[in-house]
Amino acid sequence: MDHQLRLQISQWLSDWGINTSPSDGISTAVMVIVSIVLASLAYLFVKRGVVRAMNIVILRSKVSWDDIFMGHKVLEKFAVLIPALILSILIPLALTEHQLLSSSIDRLLNVSILVLLIRAVYSGLDAANEIADINLVSRRLPIKSFVQLFKLFLFFVAIIVSISILANQSPVYFLSGLGVMTGLVMLVFRDTILGFVAGIQLAANRMVSPGDWIQMDKYGADGSVEEVSLTTVKVRNWDQTITMIPAYALVSDAFKNWRGMSESGGRRIKRSIHIDIHSIRFLTEEELIRLGKINHLKDYLGRKNDEIAKFNLAISDVDTPVNSRKLTNIGTFRAYLKEFVANHENIHKDMTLLVRQLASTKEGVPIEIYIFTNDTRWVYYEDIQGDIFDHVFAILPEFGLRAFQAPTGLDVRSLKGQS
Repeated sequence: MDHQLRLQISQWLSDWGINTSPSDGISTAVMVIVSIVLASLAYLFVKRGVVRAMNIVILRSKVSWDDIFMGHKVLEKFAVLIPALILSILIPLALTEHQLLSSSIDRLLNVSILVLLIRAVYSGLDAANEIADINLVSRRLPIKSFVQLFKLFLFFVAIIVSISILANQSPVYFLSGLGVMTGLVMLVFRDTILGFVAGIQLAANRMVSPGDWIQMDKYGADGSVEEVSLTTVKVRNWDQTITMIPAYALVSDAFKNWRGMSESGGRRIKRSIHIDIHSIRFLTEEELIRLGKINHLKDYLGRKNDEIAKFNLAISDVDTPVNSRKLTNIGTFRAYLKEFVANHENIHKDMTLLVRQLASTKEGVPIEIYIFTNDTRWVYYEDIQGDIFDHVFAILPEFGLRAFQAPTGLDVRSLKGQS
């Protein structure tokens, strides 16, 4: 095609009386200079005229994606192709009588055009990747991984085509030899190949996306995913350090993704308070009257007192604690906690709400609160959790209960002083 275009241009120049095959050095130099000048003028016209006009239109448009292309100077990089194309057509015409020089420059110019084209396409791919990030497309698909893979593919194509141009051979000739290089390619680009396969799996199963909170103890990662590339996943930990995890490690090893928690709108609180067994007892009548004034216990105590009274009517020797039913302080405390968290403004009402007694241990009887906050942000979550357990510890004496606490050095010293 280049040859036919040159013949057509040569015919036009001959019709205008211009010698397209200069034989002396001066004429050849003049033709080369004229070619360079024409290429420069064409570049100035495209860059100062066409590209600038298009940039003005882009700035006035209401959409934002075209501004990103302008920011990456995609049009400017494509504009550089114009002078290169003009030189690749005119320079060989000026050097018609110098076949070796003409052939060498023609090949170099063709390689330059290919490099400039790949450079412009790379810039367009970077712009497309940025647009995907802004529109949150990368949260569903690893766009950057695909962009990097396409860049890698273009790089290999450019290398093969460039070598074929310089060697004046068909690209098929070099492609046929790639089978021999497969083993070397697998060795050199092992992480890239594994990362690409892992990237497809991560995307297909939506295992991880930018913005997810993941935890992977093996690599010391506990933070937010900032970037998912072809070979690595970049995680900014909560202490602001950066951890780079191989993409294939997320497929081959176990990790925790907290995305489900964020999307559900609730974050779990699962914490126990250990009650000293020696403080557990039946409630007295005076305590029942006093606790009955607590808003969260009015319905519970009223219902329970009626239920217990009906049961005890059928029991002889009701004054004996073993025979009759009575309310315990720990059971009433558990009922209070359930009503307290159920009416708390920061607790998610549509998710599991549970206050339960676990098996006793050497540290006492655990009362576990299993609830979900309605704010998943870390700082607010910790504040809500802290406020709830501040209240729980402070309210224990109202029920005659004590929290278990291992003896401290002060306790040991006080015992020695008493002895």
